[in-house]
Amino acid sequence: MDISAVVKESGLPASTLRYYEEKGLIRSIGRQGLKRVFAPSTVERLALITLARNAGFSLDEIATMFTPQGDIDIDRVKLQKKAEELDNTIKHLSAVRDGLYHAAKCPAPSHFECPTFKKLLARAGKVRPKRRD
Repeated sequence: MDISAVVKESGLPASTLRYYEEKGLIRSIGRQGLKRVFAPSTVERLALITLARNAGFSLDEIATMFTPQGDIDIDRVKLQKKAEELDNTIKHLSAVRDGLYHAAKCPAPSHFECPTFKKLLARAGKVRPKRRD
């Protein structure tokens, strides 16, 4: 498959494919004129990379999911840990969402007079979002 076919199949821009190739996450198998050519299995590999990115794995963490030969070798303990992190994030975001819904409907004259809103502010001040690469 040339790079334009992979772009069409994966939905990822060519610049992302070139970057992933630079990072060693995918490999082209040659060139067709000036265009890179990839094995058809690259689309499935890109789907795995996208899933892992959506789950919060960094590109360096994703790179460890592949053997030097290019086979998939995912550490199940890391998957379990990431799933637990996502559970915690979901709980936190659900609490924030619920607090915002409450604040939007709260009959208190000022949000700062509402105990529920004050709890929301206290929680927000203690949690710092993680940065992604």
